[in-house]
Amino acid sequence: MRKLFVDTNIVIDLLSRREPFFEEAAELFSLADKKQVELSVSSLTVANTSYALLRQMDSNKAKSILRKLRLILKILPLDDKIVGLTLNDDTFTDFEDGLQYFTAIEYEQEVIITRNLMDFKNSKLPTMTAKQFIESIE
Repeated sequence: MRKLFVDTNIVIDLLSRREPFFEEAAELFSLADKKQVELSVSSLTVANTSYALLRQMDSNKAKSILRKLRLILKILPLDDKIVGLTLNDDTFTDFEDGLQYFTAIEYEQEVIITRNLMDFKNSKLPTMTAKQFIESIE
């Protein structure tokens, strides 16, 4: 089973039903629900997603959504090593993108799925949009 690391924007696209990206995010998560791929996110994604959801709904509803999300996602921890790798890396100018990247590397993910390919232009891992990944397996 392919191990896909999902960037925060894809999760927010799904949970906030952001158009025109919702359909491709939903299709990606459907693959995980059917056990055709394994989706992982960093713990930072959970925090950032919570923040985004709280701008749209109350805390109880946001937590309920995040609890359901955990059923089909693997949440990877951020630790001192990942922070250190990010701080000592000059290829990622955005610190959060660096944290995401090194989490994916540390936990041996195969592909990074993001809507912002340019954020990962220096990635040693293949980086695709959800749509590109779905098209690649059809």
